[in-house]
Amino acid sequence: MNYLTGSLLLFSFHASICCMPHTALAAVATQNDRRDAQPDTWQSTSVQHAYGLPDTKKNEKGRLTVNPDGLTFTTKSSSSSLQSPSIVAVSAGNQRVELWGMKGRLLRMAIPDGGGIAAAGLMHHRVDMLTVEFNDSRGGYHGAVFYLPANEAEHALQSFAEMPPVHREAVNAVCHGGAVKPGSVLVSAPAWDQFEVPAAYRALVYEHLIDRLQQVQGIGHVYRDGESDSQSGCPQYTVQISIAGFTQGSQVKRAVMGPVGMFVGTTQMTFDATFTDASGRLNAQEQIKATVRGESESTNVADGVAKTLAKHYASAKKGFEKASVEGRTDLARSR
Repeated sequence: MNYLTGSLLLFSFHASICCMPHTALAAVATQNDRRDAQPDTWQSTSVQHAYGLPDTKKNEKGRLTVNPDGLTFTTKSSSSSLQSPSIVAVSAGNQRVELWGMKGRLLRMAIPDGGGIAAAGLMHHRVDMLTVEFNDSRGGYHGAVFYLPANEAEHALQSFAEMPPVHREAVNAVCHGGAVKPGSVLVSAPAWDQFEVPAAYRALVYEHLIDRLQQVQGIGHVYRDGESDSQSGCPQYTVQISIAGFTQGSQVKRAVMGPVGMFVGTTQMTFDATFTDASGRLNAQEQIKATVRGESESTNVADGVAKTLAKHYASAKKGFEKASVEGRTDLARSR
């Protein structure tokens, strides 16, 4: 390279910098500053809270931030944080869902001559599911599920992996010799050993079951697994469930196949449930099933299971209380 050629190249380089818009230069500088200022922070502004995060509404959208201190989810109306010592496990998965949700379904319904079924094959996209399992201040187990744009959950996992290790002491019992709190119920950690179930489904089943039981008439405090509080007393009843069957179907397949989708691509869950009481006299067992057909999201099966479980629990509790009253009445008459 001669002197003239080198001078021309240098002049061209300076000219390109000078002519670059100020906004572009500012953007580059801002990105560099952000990387320098927060090297251990991951953030996504297009996150939807599916379920499980306390004080945050279902399906609310916002910004998810992860750094060594923990996790923060910020929306227009609220902000919730989890400190890293409370986080037990983090998992990532993905599924295909229909674009625009209910609006998309209504749009397809308006397409004549069966065109809506054909459109269903195109109107879908991939979303990532990030599941964060954590303990609250009392040691109670929680699971929160977030929907992220495709391929972002893996980046979030990398940020969680950079959190400092935390020593956690396991809580083996909710009650330590305290008085039984009438109407209260403990929801034990489900047994998932028999089938491979995605973390998002596991968390959603537990969270929906807690919420459904809280709506049962006459219910007292609903204890989470691991919860320990000497002031709140001991649970009168216990609900224990174990997975007996799981089939993860496809929302897209159900939509594409039209009426046949009611039978093909379904999502199914089966649980063996046991209801007991502190006295040991109640020991009721039920098998609970839930199925998602048609165009509903596959994860809706979790609330279907929880709703059915809550109904069976209410029935078992009512029957046990009635039998107990009748037993006391017969004993009084015999005296």
